[in-house]
Amino acid sequence: MRVDVADRALFHSPVPPAPDLEVEVNRGFLADADEHMTGLLVETPWAQGEITVFGQRRPIPRLEAWYGDPGCTYTYSGRLLEPLPWTQRLADLRNRCADAAGTAFDSVLVNRYRTGDDAVGWHSDDEPELGQRPVIASLSLGATRRFRLRRRDRSHDPIALDLEHGDLLVMRGPTQALWEHCLTRTARPVGERVNLTFRWIVNPFPTGGGG
Repeated sequence: MRVDVADRALFHSPVPPAPDLEVEVNRGFLADADEHMTGLLVETPWAQGEITVFGQRRPIPRLEAWYGDPGCTYTYSGRLLEPLPWTQRLADLRNRCADAAGTAFDSVLVNRYRTGDDAVGWHSDDEPELGQRPVIASLSLGATRRFRLRRRDRSHDPIALDLEHGDLLVMRGPTQALWEHCLTRTARPVGERVNLTFRWIVNPFPTGGGG
């Protein structure tokens, strides 16, 4: 399904204006969100990675999988991720999100938040592989969770957005260079959430490479 500019305007939800923050939310973007949530939970080869915190290896508080074109190796939190080949479902979702964002994507990080204890801390998607002004399209499925943004120099009040089932959030411009974002833990009972963040890898390694 191709979503044209006129249709996208019906979904658009404004984000409070802030310096150098280029973020938009397309509410209810994915009409068939139920089908894709169910399919992704079953089809994805979920894994729980580890990161080093204060010299100790600790499990990441969520499950994940990395997909992309050949050579789209990605490094974050000191980890090197080799892409799994696109499934038909993920390729379809990539194309739909690319139409909405007005740019191409060649990779996606799929995260599974099983309970309110699963989260991701403050960070920016500013790895060298993504270039200087990356466009990130973040598709939310499942339980509503609170997404927070704060300016790195703390010169602006933080912004909170509740991302719901089927919402598409797009970040672009200087957002990753000057702002951070997170998905905080919550003590209230919540269901599972799956989040897909589509990206474009600048200068991917040739097929079979990895650096």
